[in-house]
Amino acid sequence: MSKPFRIGFIGIGIMGAPTVRRLCQQGWEVTVWNLEPERFAEVEKAGAKWADSPAAVRAASDVVMICVLGDPAIESVCLGDKGLMAGEGADIVIDLSTTSPEMTASLVERTGLRWIDCPVSGGPGPAETGGLTMMAGGADDLFAEIKPILDDLAGNLTYMGPSGAGQVTKIINQAIVGSTYLVVAEAYAMAKAAGIDGLKIADALKGGAADSTVLQTIYKQMVQSDFEPPRSRAKQLTKDMHSVDDFSRAHDLDLPLQRVTVDQFQRYVDEGGAEADSASVSRLYVKD
Repeated sequence: MSKPFRIGFIGIGIMGAPTVRRLCQQGWEVTVWNLEPERFAEVEKAGAKWADSPAAVRAASDVVMICVLGDPAIESVCLGDKGLMAGEGADIVIDLSTTSPEMTASLVERTGLRWIDCPVSGGPGPAETGGLTMMAGGADDLFAEIKPILDDLAGNLTYMGPSGAGQVTKIINQAIVGSTYLVVAEAYAMAKAAGIDGLKIADALKGGAADSTVLQTIYKQMVQSDFEPPRSRAKQLTKDMHSVDDFSRAHDLDLPLQRVTVDQFQRYVDEGGAEADSASVSRLYVKD
């Protein structure tokens, strides 16, 4: 059965490339653009087509999906030279990026496009297999309209409410994730200091109250120094932790654990870890 939309996709990075491949595999027609055009090679064999600008992507599409790093990038994609608003075509945007609620509201107003904020969690593996966790905000009728696209990407898809609700949910997600990275890094440091096999810790705690996806995946990366190729980059998670801090301050919340998490990730980035896998923040506690 033919798919109801032509999809444009902007951002062929660590998450974008496997997501595009998944869409192509599921039968969607996908036209892509990326700031570094050499990344097109990662999706070309899957059947994706190339466009020379975000405006050209919009012209070739009914729905544009965006997966870029942060507020400045998505603002440029929408409003910059040859951005979406420099052309005509699709009037629906699905933002998979982790964008601030404030920027989301601003772009909805400035572009006039129909907008779903739908940040993702899970990493490149689930993006490739359709197992992403996705949290959506926007008009409920628009969500229903584009849901067939998201159903082909998500293992867990939740409509959270009006515009911006998806991004607030992602902020909460990152607050949990970022602090848990540090907790398991410290657990690894404790195990190593005691001379206990670090990998056995994850096995021993499996199914108990301390168990989590982070313990069973990220913690094992730390123990095995399994950081290449990066599944995510420390600069990205650090950016997200600053968003958690900004949200906390805007809502007059006293969240000391989040402040420590921000400080530790920023320290790691400042010491040269920006491009490294986020899990390698464990190097603050245990040297390879």
